Amino acid sequence: MHNFFLKKRFDQYFLKDKNIAKKIVNYLSFENYNTVVEIGPGLGILTQYLLTNNPYHHIFLIEIDEELIFFLKKFLPISKNQIIHKDFLKWNPEEIDLQNFAIIGNFPYNISSQILFHILRYNHYIPECIGMFQKEVAKRITSTHGKKTYGILSVLVQTFYDVKYLFTVKKKVFFPTPNVQSAVISLKRKSENLNCNKNILFQCVKIAFNQRRKKLKNSLQLYRHIPNFHKIPFLNKRAEELSVKEFLQLTKEIEIRK
Repeated sequence: MHNFFLKKRFDQYFLKDKNIAKKIVNYLSFENYNTVVEIGPGLGILTQYLLTNNPYHHIFLIEIDEELIFFLKKFLPISKNQIIHKDFLKWNPEEIDLQNFAIIGNFPYNISSQILFHILRYNHYIPECIGMFQKEVAKRITSTHGKKTYGILSVLVQTFYDVKYLFTVKKKVFFPTPNVQSAVISLKRKSENLNCNKNILFQCVKIAFNQRRKKLKNSLQLYRHIPNFHKIPFLNKRAEELSVKEFLQLTKEIEIRK
């Protein structure tokens, strides 16, 4: 590895296996988009394959660590205008007029859920995402109703994207070596128009799973004042019993009554 001071606050674990890096990049489909935004490129192991395998596409890098930005500018054939020095969680794609792009990255474990929520905020711009997560988080994202791992991330991500668990990544391919295994998953945006209130959906799902032992008629007391609340379907079920489609139906029923 290059001489570089690890910064604990950024939760840095660098992938060092080039075969895995190439494999991750090759999962990008480039269907209906020609721009890719890489989150946290680090030392550029994914970036080099993005640049060499896809020379006719637009590549942008979002990196929070100034020292790494200096390294990327020095050692990669990429314009400084393509490197954005920013916290991804505070980044708005409209700042550089990006409207159709894929996301890729080896995401920091400590903010990977927040990264997903930020992607969902701008999902209308993001048709695809290929990401490396802590294996436990990847399992939660791809979980189905009825399982213990099924939760907020499962429902919200699967509402907007078809998700697929691609492969597990061993600890030894990182520097420094993490305490957990990792996994790569893909998100491909669903084509159908959901036609529901996003704010109500997020609110319902979060409240329901934060009180997952309660039946929905008790956890969703926030909506008890709306007309015919008691007639809303699924209120006698708990959050983990509802499929993604049923959560969507629940949201629409609340929206109609409000």
